[in-house]
Amino acid sequence: MKAIRCKAYGPPSSLVLEDVDNLKPKSNEILVEVKACGLNFPDTLIIQGLYQFKPELPFTPGSDIAGIVKEIGDQVSHLKVGQEVFGFVAHGGLAEEVLVPSNACFPKPPTMDFPVAASFLMAYGTSYHALKDRGLLTKGETLLVLGASGGVGLAAVELGKMMGAKVIAAASTDEKLALCKGYGADEIINYTKQDLKSTIKEITEGKGVDVIYDPVGGEYSEAAFRGIAWNGRFLVVGFAAGDIPKIPLNLPLLKGAAVVGIFWGAFAIKNPKANMQNTMTLMKWQAEGKLKPHIHAIYDLNETSIALEEMTNRKVRGKMIVQI
Repeated sequence: MKAIRCKAYGPPSSLVLEDVDNLKPKSNEILVEVKACGLNFPDTLIIQGLYQFKPELPFTPGSDIAGIVKEIGDQVSHLKVGQEVFGFVAHGGLAEEVLVPSNACFPKPPTMDFPVAASFLMAYGTSYHALKDRGLLTKGETLLVLGASGGVGLAAVELGKMMGAKVIAAASTDEKLALCKGYGADEIINYTKQDLKSTIKEITEGKGVDVIYDPVGGEYSEAAFRGIAWNGRFLVVGFAAGDIPKIPLNLPLLKGAAVVGIFWGAFAIKNPKANMQNTMTLMKWQAEGKLKPHIHAIYDLNETSIALEEMTNRKVRGKMIVQI
């Protein structure tokens, strides 16, 4: 089968497309013929050796997949050969076939096409876990989303509105913020033109925001934290800006605030039942037309490097998909 391979850590241009051996599922695995793979910002870090874990070289990147069941292990009972599915893997998705753990593979609703299914699980799974389980976001609270036009950011905007929050979307261009408005943002902040802290204070009339969703890091994290409300929750989702911020610990002390880490992949592995419940809720909302992933562009497998380069340069709004 053909697969994108990372043979040495480096930029997207260092990836190669080549033939590798076909796969065979273990007893609790599902072999999926991949039809689409959604790209996520961690993919750009994994291939550079900059992510929380480093797969053994060489490896195939890609986590969000959708496709057709080709073979099942002898302990798999909830799926059958020929069934359309979507799921999540640590890596391996950018290939014609992938092995998916049985507890991370779900029947694909007939209303979902493959690109939409491949854009769904990581973005919405991460954001719903962050807002519901870790941020304890409640109706009437104010949510600030940094990097709000990206895959997880836009999902957080959409879910925050559904959960009854007032949503402030912050992003780097007016074009990106226009998309956020279309997904329900009540207020917008262009943090390349406006001072983040003072604008937060102005919008919230001095109160501050209850929950901050931060997949960006860098220089904006501390500025956002200085605009947090008493008993606020600062959700550490990722570091798309490249720099891991060092927030002075007197800030959470003075605001009675919590700094909360978000690692959805680990949550899904350690708490599969809770993750399954979240996933079922998200799938129900999607079937009802309440969640609509925004797909920025669709590339072919041999164009993966181009797609990841677009993501690295922060030109992507919503999700980027590789079709196979």
